[in-house]
Amino acid sequence: MVQVIMGIKGTGKTKQLASMVNEAAADEKEGVVCIEHGPNMMFEIDYRARLVDATAYDINTAEFLKGFISGLFAGNFDISHIFIDSLFKIAPELGVKPLDYKKIESFLEWLDSFSASHGVDFTLTVSDAVENATGKMRKYLIK
Repeated sequence: MVQVIMGIKGTGKTKQLASMVNEAAADEKEGVVCIEHGPNMMFEIDYRARLVDATAYDINTAEFLKGFISGLFAGNFDISHIFIDSLFKIAPELGVKPLDYKKIESFLEWLDSFSASHGVDFTLTVSDAVENATGKMRKYLIK
């Protein structure tokens, strides 16, 4: 399952994501990972969730992020949920204006395929107006 929290800057996406991370960490018996850009959520996230600062690993493209996610899962088969905060900051080429929605759709489809084949869920934040979401993106949006 892939879920996207989408909204313009300042609409509470990160707070919503942090709440979901904490809820998952408290409920799930398996591993919960949150990938963020910079150490911003350190004091908001439950200690049972693994918090990963993408800048510490120089993650800066969607392809690198895919490889990182694959490596995380290869080394930890018990991961049940991966949260990604600020996708456009972690993989800046996806957030270049004007947005290339085909690239964003492709990344979401990759996550969906990875989720289906490995049994891991993804929730991520995307900074853009909800009304800009394409039809393919809308199926992932959290209502």
